Amino acid sequence: MRQPPAHGPAAVFGRDVPDAAWRPSPELLRESRAAGLLRALDAPTLEILQSRSMADPGWFWGAAVDDLALSWQRRPRQTLDLTDGIEWARWWSGGAFNHAAASVDGWATSGPDAEALAWEGEEGDIRRLTRAELRDQVDRAAAMLARNGVSEGTRVGIFLPMLPETVIAVLALGKLRAVFTPIFSGYGAHAVATRLNAFEATHLLTADAFLRRGQVVPLKEVADAALAESPTVGRVLVVRRLVGRHGALPWQIGRDRWWDEELAAEGLGPLRETALTDPETPYMVIYTSGTTGAPKGTVHVHGGFPIKSAQDLAHTFDLRAGDALFWFTDLGWMMGPWAISGALLLGARLVLYEGAPDWPGPDRLWALAARHRVTHLGVSPTLVRALLVHGEEPVRAHDLSSLRVLGSTGEPWNPEPWWWYFRVVGGSRLPIVNYSGGTEISGGILGCTLLRPIRPTSFNGPCIGMAADVVDAEGTPVRGEVGELVLRAPWPGMTRGFWGGERERYLDTYWRRLPGTWVHGDWALIDHDGYWYLHGRSDDTLKVAGKRVGPAEVEAAACGHPAVIEAAAIGVPDERKGEAVVVLAVLRPGVTPDEALMGEIAERIVRDLGKPLRPAAVIAVPELPRTRSGKIMRRVARAAYLGRDPGDLSALENAGAVAAIGAAGASQG
Repeated sequence: MRQPPAHGPAAVFGRDVPDAAWRPSPELLRESRAAGLLRALDAPTLEILQSRSMADPGWFWGAAVDDLALSWQRRPRQTLDLTDGIEWARWWSGGAFNHAAASVDGWATSGPDAEALAWEGEEGDIRRLTRAELRDQVDRAAAMLARNGVSEGTRVGIFLPMLPETVIAVLALGKLRAVFTPIFSGYGAHAVATRLNAFEATHLLTADAFLRRGQVVPLKEVADAALAESPTVGRVLVVRRLVGRHGALPWQIGRDRWWDEELAAEGLGPLRETALTDPETPYMVIYTSGTTGAPKGTVHVHGGFPIKSAQDLAHTFDLRAGDALFWFTDLGWMMGPWAISGALLLGARLVLYEGAPDWPGPDRLWALAARHRVTHLGVSPTLVRALLVHGEEPVRAHDLSSLRVLGSTGEPWNPEPWWWYFRVVGGSRLPIVNYSGGTEISGGILGCTLLRPIRPTSFNGPCIGMAADVVDAEGTPVRGEVGELVLRAPWPGMTRGFWGGERERYLDTYWRRLPGTWVHGDWALIDHDGYWYLHGRSDDTLKVAGKRVGPAEVEAAACGHPAVIEAAAIGVPDERKGEAVVVLAVLRPGVTPDEALMGEIAERIVRDLGKPLRPAAVIAVPELPRTRSGKIMRRVARAAYLGRDPGDLSALENAGAVAAIGAAGASQG
């Protein structure tokens, strides 16, 4: 296993960081969970601990999980088994661990009356469950699902918004050792059917409907349309959410059943005993969406994704028992299952919200954080950009003193929204944990540990225990220049291949470019002070006259102009340079997109990046194509601009953006 040089970013964090926006307090340096981990492992510095974890990942992860004090059904005799190679690492041999039992049973015994879950609906309804109530509802739901034909290995689709029943279903299926696939609640019928068919699901959990911006979303109707294309599904359980508020509900006798009526069935008792579970037992398959090819089903196991989630939340975000985590997300995106597993395994409160973040007013998100005394708030840079246009008053109107940590994920930051989030939401006192990894990672590769100063828009290092590096095309570490983000050692959360036995596709995707090294597909840079920056997906890279640049660099320069809210940089064919840059810019409300303004934006990019990267065109567009989780889809934008097939658009939040970009491209000739 190739190791990075002993020198590099690890050696420089003792320096002063004059441009840091946030610095850890003496209390955090003494009392945080990361500080406790260092003491427990007798590591004098974080850099020494990271070096040891890379050299011996089995030792590190065994010790890190001990620090989390998770509830094992049976302790493992071996932490890491590399018999089949790093690509197929196995964890916790000889042990037994069920993520659902570990999330609810022990905590319900040690603190039954503590709140475990708080839910708020868009219309303002609130439901709360104590730890004991959550355990009881999970156990009863498990018994009900078993009566409906769910057992070990049963494949279940969950097509639900963020409801208490969503969490209960995830945990109940875990106790039964069934496998579920989470499906984004905003998908159309074809996207739902694609995932159900790839998974060969036999059961589907959905709801009658839910609210989005005050409008009824007829979820059951979407599910029915999907099921017309999904012949393997024979049982549908429907959660009541808005019965009587959206007209007659379509119903197929024999297939469809109400969740609550099944729970109330005569003679149904709770499932109290959870069978011993091999930690390598699959419990979830999340499909990643791309612009081409079928979605990839990343396979996650009881001893993988949940443990990585909890470890990141503990040692990167400093989440503790009794804290309250709210991440604005959906079960269909990685951060939904991540929040459920991580919060509940650590004994924290999980806060859920069903609706839009700015409905009925622009202060909804901040009101929710105040009302539920949230300590850890997570959003995307895209959401911050959308909310900052409303100014500071919606934030200032609410008491956010409970907040302790701010989180962000989904895409690179540009400076203005980062500073707004830090100063306005965080009061210039809270750390922003910038966090990036992926569905196939089960959490983060890069983060912001609370033991180090934080610079705007940066990561201050890898997540603790992640053997990250930045390398050139030959796999040699590089510093001060953009390279490929890679991982040099295994971790428990890594996907166990792709569902359906797509062995070769899995190996081709991550392992074969640099044998023995996971190549993640992101461009990254480690500066000479040891701070990390992401520069977009490596397959989005721009190469202008032989100079390679990540699109995020160009976009950040464009967003430096006060008229630009956000931007996407794409490469288009150019006879002279090989590839030229086109910048698609979303402007602030009321700004006129005239030729002079487009020239100013281009000059701003030249000022920051140099004349060779002057864009061939800067084009104002009303919005950029983005996934439901907020990621800008540059490849879709490029295809639309060039008049090419943009591929699968099922993951897009705003498919209408594609047509507008296509029209802009056509007008350029």
